[in-house]
Amino acid sequence: MWTNPAEMALNELSTAPLVRFSVLALSSIFFLVDPFAAIGSFLAITAGADAARRKRMARKGALTCFIVLTSFAVGGQMVFRLLGITLPAFEIAGGLILLLIGLDMLQAKRSATQEASGDTEEAAHKEDAGIVPLGIPMLSGPGAISTVMVLVGQTPSLWCWEMGAILGSIGLTSLISYGVLAGAGRVQRVMGETGIRVLVRVMGLLLVAVAMQYFVNGLTDLGLIARP
Repeated sequence: MWTNPAEMALNELSTAPLVRFSVLALSSIFFLVDPFAAIGSFLAITAGADAARRKRMARKGALTCFIVLTSFAVGGQMVFRLLGITLPAFEIAGGLILLLIGLDMLQAKRSATQEASGDTEEAAHKEDAGIVPLGIPMLSGPGAISTVMVLVGQTPSLWCWEMGAILGSIGLTSLISYGVLAGAGRVQRVMGETGIRVLVRVMGLLLVAVAMQYFVNGLTDLGLIARP
């Protein structure tokens, strides 16, 4: 039976380790940062602000997210060594955090680990809340940090293509977050409240699947279940 060479090449590309790891890193980090779910809080924080100030706050929030997640990516392995934490233990703990956040997202609401009660109201009275609480913990919260740490734990060293994929995913996620928040008003008008809630639920469902995969990876690394 004749097979299309282009189709064969595409199948090989889709199963390449670099592609698989890059897709996992980008999807995991982006779903946890979840800038779409932060649109409502961002609009509340910037109520009454002009377009220029909103863009400045969005830029500071995205930059803070990038710096925080990159810092944990670079220092993740050192933290593992200093605290004596094994990768399977962190995979299971990270999976638990992702599962809780994903379940909250399925209900189209922000997790308590991403946005504490009163943060939005308090930030609305600040002159500039781009760093706290927008950058951290709304964008780079415990879930995103845990995900980055788990991904870094799977890399052999700081100088490898896996680390490049992680840092690239953080950079792309931060850039998209800036675009979404800077145009939050337009995004909300185009998608509507219902559209945003549907998108958050879909992302939550995918995040739950990622959390379960982390559980499976952790149990496999501990030898409790057979490696597929």
